Amino acid sequence: MNAKTLTLTGADGNDLVADVHGAGSRSVLLLHGGGQTRHAWEATGARLAARGLSAWCLDQRGHGGSDWIASGAYEFRDFARDVVAVSDQIAGRSGVRPVGIGASLGGIASLLAEGQLRPGTLSALVLVDVTPRMDPAGVNKVISFMADRAEAGFATVEEAADAIARYLPHRKRPERLDGLAKNLRLHDDGRYRWHWDPRFLGHRRGRPLDPSDGIEERVEGELVRAAQSLKVPVLLVRGARSELVTQSHVDEFLTLVPHAEYADVADAGHMVAGDRNDAFAGAVVTFLERLKAA
Repeated sequence: MNAKTLTLTGADGNDLVADVHGAGSRSVLLLHGGGQTRHAWEATGARLAARGLSAWCLDQRGHGGSDWIASGAYEFRDFARDVVAVSDQIAGRSGVRPVGIGASLGGIASLLAEGQLRPGTLSALVLVDVTPRMDPAGVNKVISFMADRAEAGFATVEEAADAIARYLPHRKRPERLDGLAKNLRLHDDGRYRWHWDPRFLGHRRGRPLDPSDGIEERVEGELVRAAQSLKVPVLLVRGARSELVTQSHVDEFLTLVPHAEYADVADAGHMVAGDRNDAFAGAVVTFLERLKAA
């Protein structure tokens, strides 16, 4: 089933590109992690469409085909404001609020949108390997990988694939690089660079997390308060080999959100949907089927 590509409008009038899989009356809004694009959800979107859902796979601001923001407005709340705006547009088309499925950055944006900016934005929430507090070393590893070649880029797509293989040694290197090519832009100088605005990294760019500046601590506090405010059904999906979310982080989240459900995906790291899409999609479908039956 081929997806159709639409352009939605973000909170600042910015264009947001989405691939929509399926045409069911129930919708899910899939939000990728930082540095990814909507194409990270292709397999998941197809699986959900096969279950009769409409799966909206969105390029978040500054990523993929969506607008880069001239003002550099890439704070977590900016992404959350886009979630509210997009949910309004999906609800306007279907008559019902979508279920939010957010990985990493997408999960943070969804959590803030539903738990703080405007409760009722989403009908339910699936957080993919993200909790209010995460392991600083794991976060630094992700940021360091993203920042390493953000400006220099790569001579070829194969060179980018080699870099990913070193970063994710547990994942088999794909024989075809078509999917990876969708996450790169060929610039006028002949170099391939990631398909996202380097300014997205903001104050985190090229610098390890430093709790002494108070920025990350304030963000954590905001996310904790948002989690405590959640009233909609919630599923937390963690990669069992995650370098960011530990079991203690899961335990804390389940204390903050007592009604939340939890699924652990074996042999998956932080990129849960990419590492084990079959198990990940299965956990999500099971959760959504319970919601439908309730």
